Amino acid sequence: MGNASRFQFIKSQHVPTLTVLHAAIEDFSYDRHAHEEYAFGVTLAGRQDFFSGGQFHRSPPGNVILFNPEEVHDGEPGGEHALDYLMVYVHPEQVNALFADVLGHENSKSFRSRSTLIQDVRLRNTILELSRLVTSHAGSCIDQENALYQIVERTVQLGGIAPPSQVTTRPDALLSLAKEYIHAHLDTDISLDDISQAAHLSKYHFLRLFRQHYGLTPHQYVINWRINASRSALDSGTSLTEVALRYGFADLSHFNRRFKRIYGMTPHQYQRDIAR
Repeated sequence: MGNASRFQFIKSQHVPTLTVLHAAIEDFSYDRHAHEEYAFGVTLAGRQDFFSGGQFHRSPPGNVILFNPEEVHDGEPGGEHALDYLMVYVHPEQVNALFADVLGHENSKSFRSRSTLIQDVRLRNTILELSRLVTSHAGSCIDQENALYQIVERTVQLGGIAPPSQVTTRPDALLSLAKEYIHAHLDTDISLDDISQAAHLSKYHFLRLFRQHYGLTPHQYVINWRINASRSALDSGTSLTEVALRYGFADLSHFNRRFKRIYGMTPHQYQRDIAR
């Protein structure tokens, strides 16, 4: 990544887990990854090309991009012009109650949007307004909460779903065991044998099923969620060295490379941004 690409994260001073990313990209491509948050974005200039949900997407200026939690995606500039975009990240725990309120029932934990690319002026404007409030440190807590509620409300109106309970297949259940094992052992030196045994699958059968189901290899998945956990630790002010060692990175250089491939900046740059 050269100086032509710029990334800035700004945390809300009022709403926990609410973070805005403003990115201007000319020479950078994200590795395939997933976040634990909902992500509501707007392409401001250029074209945003990315893979998600088994499909390749192109987002021109004015389009809204919506990623559900744990939805695997990548991203890069498309066409001849630099890409400029905003993305609002918010943890499900922060918005589950809002989704429940809009939907009129409590089964909002599994809420997922049907659409990844959305053309809607109202949703776009509410995302831009919330981004403005956060990035300019403007407005009160209730202003930002109201803007977030409007985003949730419009997302549901545009075709969000809270799927009914479905019968879980045996492969789904076994892979869920693997995922639970990974999340419980992010700070330990786990092996493919450890994870496949937790899923009660042979290693090679496990490798094939896992990638097919989650869109990442087990190794990519472990690295991805170690980086996400690292970001949370950085949010709380933990030192870079302590975070790198806690989540199994050989040294700061290794940690820097992995973090930058998902967040566009080094851990030090990220921690500096969110401290402002």
